[in-house]
Amino acid sequence: MSGLVRASEAATLALHATAIMASRSGPPVTAAVMADGLSASEAHLAKVLQRLAKAGLVTGTRGPGGGFKLTRPAKEISAREVYEAIEGRLQVERCMVGKPLCNKLDCPLGSLFARLSDDVLETLGKTTLADIELSLDSRS
Repeated sequence: MSGLVRASEAATLALHATAIMASRSGPPVTAAVMADGLSASEAHLAKVLQRLAKAGLVTGTRGPGGGFKLTRPAKEISAREVYEAIEGRLQVERCMVGKPLCNKLDCPLGSLFARLSDDVLETLGKTTLADIELSLDSRS
């Protein structure tokens, strides 16, 4: 992801992988298939999927016919849940710089970045995996 809002590679992989799973109604999707479709390291994706499983968002099955599936319908899992499973709980930061350049309570930029942070949290919370389904076949 680029621009003002940035996400780690792990968080980006988690969002993409869960969006792929959301688009599939059939058998589980293997980490190898997702990694190949996302041009990502299978080992890194496997670690991300383990964290998603620990958070209760996906379940994995080993062996032939195995792979990963969402534990709930895609419309019941928010992008924020996926992001926080990887990055930890999101919190609104009132100071972008994090240094005592001004009084944080009276910082002229504080309210601007607080509003932006609130908007990002709200958007991630309202956006479900059903809203961002991603098919490996239809990616451009």
